[in-house]
Amino acid sequence: MNQYISLAKLAVETYVKKGQVLKNLPRGLPSDFLERKAGVFVTLEKQGELRGLPRGERQRVLRGCIGTYLPTQDNIAKELIQNAVAAASNDPRFKPVAENELSQLSYTVYILGEPEPVKDLQELNPKRYGIIVKSRDFPSKTGLLLPDLEQVDTVEQQFFTACQKAGIDPKKEEIVVYRFKAEKYE
Repeated sequence: MNQYISLAKLAVETYVKKGQVLKNLPRGLPSDFLERKAGVFVTLEKQGELRGLPRGERQRVLRGCIGTYLPTQDNIAKELIQNAVAAASNDPRFKPVAENELSQLSYTVYILGEPEPVKDLQELNPKRYGIIVKSRDFPSKTGLLLPDLEQVDTVEQQFFTACQKAGIDPKKEEIVVYRFKAEKYE
């Protein structure tokens, strides 16, 4: 198992089982974990039945996703732990993860690159770059989409989905757009 995934899993399981945020980092983490700062997103999915699929057919369904696009912690390890716990316990779309769900979870970790301003939407590529949109009129309105998401195939889909997540009306508000690369670990 990848070390990013192992750390996310350990952080979630420690929090769910003991109610504690992982304080002591596991030994042997690569120096990159301790010396580098970056935004990190953690996505939790579990096997589940979806409406519209044939009865009994299962698919991975989102269970939580939280992250930071700029670093807020001293290093990637601490950023990852904070966001893994938040994905399991503070995603407003879901109830907190219960202990009986832990064995069903799969993890994806994204280490984000520095956001770069975009002057023209043609500079975007939803398979290669994530997107951040911000309203100049209402700075608290911010939307982010990670790169290479299923069912987001065009720049237009990516842009409008990010605006929708942020509650931004692109026809009525002035928008600032950023793109970023992300290292994805599953």
